[in-house]
Amino acid sequence: MSKWNWPLILSIVVFGLTYVGILMEKVHRALVVLVGAVAMVCVGTWAHFYSSGGAIAAVDYNTVVLLFGMMVLVALFKETGFFEYVAIVAARITKGRPWLLFLSLGLATTLISMILDNVTTIILMIPVTMSIADILGVSMIPFLIGEVMLSNIGGVATLIGDPPNILIGTAAGFSFTDFLTHLAPIVLLVWVLAQGILLLFFRRALFTVPVNAARLREMNPRDALTDPRSTRRLLIVLASVVVLFFVHDRIGLESGIVALLGATAGLLWLWPDIKPVLQEIHWDVLVFFVGLFVIVGGLEAAGALDIAASAMRNLTTHGIALAALSLLWLAGIMSAIVDNVPFTIAMLPVLAALSAKGVYTAPLWWALALGVGFGGNATPVGSTSNVIMISASEKTRSPIGSRLWLKHGIPIAFGSCVLASLLLLAAIELHLF
Repeated sequence: MSKWNWPLILSIVVFGLTYVGILMEKVHRALVVLVGAVAMVCVGTWAHFYSSGGAIAAVDYNTVVLLFGMMVLVALFKETGFFEYVAIVAARITKGRPWLLFLSLGLATTLISMILDNVTTIILMIPVTMSIADILGVSMIPFLIGEVMLSNIGGVATLIGDPPNILIGTAAGFSFTDFLTHLAPIVLLVWVLAQGILLLFFRRALFTVPVNAARLREMNPRDALTDPRSTRRLLIVLASVVVLFFVHDRIGLESGIVALLGATAGLLWLWPDIKPVLQEIHWDVLVFFVGLFVIVGGLEAAGALDIAASAMRNLTTHGIALAALSLLWLAGIMSAIVDNVPFTIAMLPVLAALSAKGVYTAPLWWALALGVGFGGNATPVGSTSNVIMISASEKTRSPIGSRLWLKHGIPIAFGSCVLASLLLLAAIELHLF
């Protein structure tokens, strides 16, 4: 290069330092990203490749509104005890048998994470799982690890089950139905494989007779419902939202507006004190997303993503199947190293640029969703759900360390990606994607 490309250099430096800050976890990720976003706008203005107007335009407001709407609904549900009710019912059906309890709690967690985001699901399920494990007198480690991993896997199946899916669906124009028809079959088979591996790993702890199984019969699920009337109303609202998610693309509504409609309906029907509800909103997550959009927008404005798009496009000349598999494994590895959200946001404009140049990118979008969803199980920092669960376990007598997580997480992530790769190849060959 005869001349320094300052826009490219500065944007990559800001992006790289932000990534390092997120990975180090010395400062809250929201603050790291906020500083990175401000720095990107400042250097962009100085080097004349990015401006505050460009930063505002780079934010995907549909994604932010969708997250906010679902957070409001979850905050309303949290006060009713509904998720605790579901967990206790699932536990009682098993009659205290650990292996069957493991399967039923894992299934309940997976199904809930397909409707709500897996981070919220894990936050709600952890205290219930710990309580049930204490009552039965069994180790809670298999249940906690199993739930968070199965939640990460199950969340891949729907548009709203995992934050990366929300980003991918918005960027690619995929609907709720598209995710179900394309990814749910793959997720189902991967879920069965993961359950089998987890049962094998934890066979000593799960295939035993708990000493306190009789105490489970004393737990009345209805006692967990602190407000049955509000629960029924919210279930009606949630069912309506799910129905609208299926048809939103046909009636001209963005997915974010659907979530906001549900949140508004829940607030109007229950008429709660708004302050406690707003306190339950994960504002740091929303700031995190907005900041990352701004940072990636700076990369795009500087031309950094055009280079990545060119490399990916060259790969597609060797066949869409090879490109899709490469992206799936790259996404899986990167999601194991850092949280899957930053990598997803970085890849969105790359795939969008390929699509704009006439490349058939549908398999690449699905490969990205599968890779970031399954690869996040490999390490403790692979997803936000993992971090939350490990933090919760540190307050118990059975903390889950990094070594224990890696022992189980790497085989689960690797096996999931292998099976997903085979199924993805089959779908491409059959022209299903």
